[in-house]
Amino acid sequence: MPPSPAALPIVVVGAGAAGLMAAIFAAARGARVVLLERTADGGRKILISGGGRCNVLPSALDPGRFVTDSSPHLLRRLLCSWPLAEQREFFERDLGLPLALEPGTGKLFPVSNRARDVRDRLLGRARELGVEVRGGAQVVAVDPHPGHIRVALAAGDAIVAGRVIIAAGGLSVPATGSDGFGLGLARRLGHTVHPTYPALTPLVADPAVHATLAGVSLTAATLTAVAGRRRVRSTGGFLFTHRGYSGPVVLDLSHLAVRSRLAGGPRQTITAQWCDLAAPAWDALLRQRSAAGVLGVLRERLPLRLAETLLEEAGVDPRQQLAQLRREARQGLVTRLTAYPLPWTGDEGYKKAEVTGGGLALNEVDPTTLESRRVPGLFFTGEVLDAFGPIGGYNFAWAWATGRLAGLGAARGSSS
Repeated sequence: MPPSPAALPIVVVGAGAAGLMAAIFAAARGARVVLLERTADGGRKILISGGGRCNVLPSALDPGRFVTDSSPHLLRRLLCSWPLAEQREFFERDLGLPLALEPGTGKLFPVSNRARDVRDRLLGRARELGVEVRGGAQVVAVDPHPGHIRVALAAGDAIVAGRVIIAAGGLSVPATGSDGFGLGLARRLGHTVHPTYPALTPLVADPAVHATLAGVSLTAATLTAVAGRRRVRSTGGFLFTHRGYSGPVVLDLSHLAVRSRLAGGPRQTITAQWCDLAAPAWDALLRQRSAAGVLGVLRERLPLRLAETLLEEAGVDPRQQLAQLRREARQGLVTRLTAYPLPWTGDEGYKKAEVTGGGLALNEVDPTTLESRRVPGLFFTGEVLDAFGPIGGYNFAWAWATGRLAGLGAARGSSS
């Protein structure tokens, strides 16, 4: 007589943020857990996040800033299944990893400022709870059968599991081991997978019209895009690159550009306000009947190279006095300062995308457990699900919350 699903191990596919959390919470409920990771060590996106510092969480969480083609209500329900305060408590109390708020950004980082500490504490906690972690274990097939699920490995062996949690991530940053396995599996099993696309990715311009500004950064730029009836804004860091544009505000709106490109219609218009001064304030400054030079006024609020570029594009002599600035020139300059059309033509794709947009439709998993509504015993979590948030720890919050939910759901009915 074959063993019951409860007597078989839970297999977690993928040792990223969501997979590690799923393994921890399933094991904490007494389940026997095997964590399979195709790379040697796992958690590689954790290691590179936040410039190697790992923005573990935001200090506040607005579900309305997430993007999904599924139900926003379901997204909110999943995200709020583990309140932010409790997530922080887990890292600080259970993992012994104190977090500190970065002034002015609303981002929580480990006090050590080391992403490796986050990854290692999660792996360490999983092992403490008895999770069997197998690095270099590439899953090639997940085959559901009555009463069990067979997980086949590239090495030729297989594991018979009672339940399987797919935390294999999406398609972003393939250098970390992401290959879209979970998305392909969901499709093969008949799930609805909303079209995927690179999100939170830098934009490029061809030709690179602003290549001479590479390295110039701003701290309070505002980008605006009108998408249907919505006006989408993001304020924060902006960076000129040799190929185009990056920084948090660019990444946060990049999905609108990417999706317009993939749709083949008109390209999404994105306008930039380069600092915290809006059009009326700039207009008032430039109206002054003063002998001050125009360049000097701009330099007080903008990097020199950017100020010189904007004046050149506006056809304004940088040595010109404010009192000599004509109305047409002033208006043209104000437009370039506050509603500059970003001349993007493409994007950096999945290679540099921080997350995958689209994914498994949220209504095809049980919102209380993340179990597939099509395949009993199969659970999905993390980036494979159709949701992502902006820069600032939002996507880790999603990974932690959904990983925990899947781990708890899979552990129900399992024996130790």
